[in-house]
Amino acid sequence: MSEVTAPTTGGRDPEAAPGGWKPYHTLWAMLLGGWLFSYADRTITGPVVTWLIDNDHGMLGSASHPHALGGLIGSLFFAGYMLTQFPGGYLGDRFGHRAMLAVSLLWAGVATLASGLVSGLIAFVVLRVLTGLGEGVFYSNDRTLIAQRTPPAKAGLGMGVAITGLAIGLTIATISAPYLIDWGADVFGHEDAWRMPFLVLGSATLVFGVVTAIYLRRIGGPLRATGSALRLLGISAVLCAAVLAVYLIADGAGLPSWGVAVLECVLAFVLIGAIFARRGSRLGAVSRNRNALLLSFAFIAVMWNLWFFSFWSVSIVADAAHSSFQNAALVATFNAGAGILGFPAGGWLSDRAKDRGWGRRPLLVAFTVVQGLLVLVFGAYLQADETPSLLVMSVLLFVTSLFFNALQPMAHALLNDVVDAAERGAAFGMFNLVGEIGAVISPALSGTLFDHYGTWTHAVYIDGALMLASAVLYYLIREQVPRP
Repeated sequence: MSEVTAPTTGGRDPEAAPGGWKPYHTLWAMLLGGWLFSYADRTITGPVVTWLIDNDHGMLGSASHPHALGGLIGSLFFAGYMLTQFPGGYLGDRFGHRAMLAVSLLWAGVATLASGLVSGLIAFVVLRVLTGLGEGVFYSNDRTLIAQRTPPAKAGLGMGVAITGLAIGLTIATISAPYLIDWGADVFGHEDAWRMPFLVLGSATLVFGVVTAIYLRRIGGPLRATGSALRLLGISAVLCAAVLAVYLIADGAGLPSWGVAVLECVLAFVLIGAIFARRGSRLGAVSRNRNALLLSFAFIAVMWNLWFFSFWSVSIVADAAHSSFQNAALVATFNAGAGILGFPAGGWLSDRAKDRGWGRRPLLVAFTVVQGLLVLVFGAYLQADETPSLLVMSVLLFVTSLFFNALQPMAHALLNDVVDAAERGAAFGMFNLVGEIGAVISPALSGTLFDHYGTWTHAVYIDGALMLASAVLYYLIREQVPRP
């Protein structure tokens, strides 16, 4: 049974005067912080991997195909992240969404902190997979809690504001990585300098997780955290073993990194198929919802784009412009930072479009088409100019990312509209599970393409084409729009 949540009445907040700060605004702010720390924890892997390759570190630099191996590390994180999307939504419906959010943040803090303490590639991979497994339950419970505790007329805005933390976390991790690594070199020596980003961000996430747990308990009573944490621990132990088994078997068989990532996606659907076979009609109803399935498969391109640029943007800029690691990180922040404007703007525009009787879908299609075309323009610029300008790349990354980040809360709010309230947790879990196929394959395949061609252009073109294909799927959604 799901927890009782604060009711909303007719789109108005009964707990505060019009125009004032309302309780759901505080919820948005706290969840924004959760996204910030979660995304900083996962994003830091990309810049650290780039540093390890550039400095010929023993963990990665000596590999025959270092970018493919580095990308595979990112892909394995998302294999874990993907596998707990659906269970996370189900556990939230059962134990309470507040409990799962608290568990996710505390788990992420501990696992990220531990990632900076281990030695050896396998141990590092295990900790990254475990981090992904814990963070995977955040998304569906965050979206559901916002929908439950926010007036319906502001659901899109709330989702956009909260997920702005994603962009802030990306920006913080990308821009701080060179300085944290330099600090690590002063404290630990050059060989262990890479540890400092994980230690700092993991500790910060752990502290914020405690603060969040206290807040969530205050707004809704005791958290059923023990039962949910134990259940998640049991599920994660099985899933982590499965992910590592696929990795070790496929690697031993000599499969390329992108092939390993594809097998991890196959594993996800085998396990989720088993869940569907065992569970009742609620999960089955979600899997038969045509609109939810179209949104889910369209979101593969979104997650592909997100984690192609988030994981490799520093390397893309550094390779194209032959710039330093620090300058490349500064340029890459234009891609991450655009979400600070894009996410809330997209949510607000989506709410306005629905309120005027236009629906969310037309705006979502339009923004996706524009974003896909801009990605292709970025790829053409990299191909045409042997020494691309850092200024031009910064502008292109910012504008492209502005449209990209705006379209995401539009899709989230549309999904919220097309599923029953009782199925939201499972629906958002399935949505992100399917979408994470893009996040699992993208870093590994893109790194493999770079090792093969010596340029990021091919990977950029693939990314843009996928975004345009997703616009077609969005167009096929049947949205029922109430007339104003």
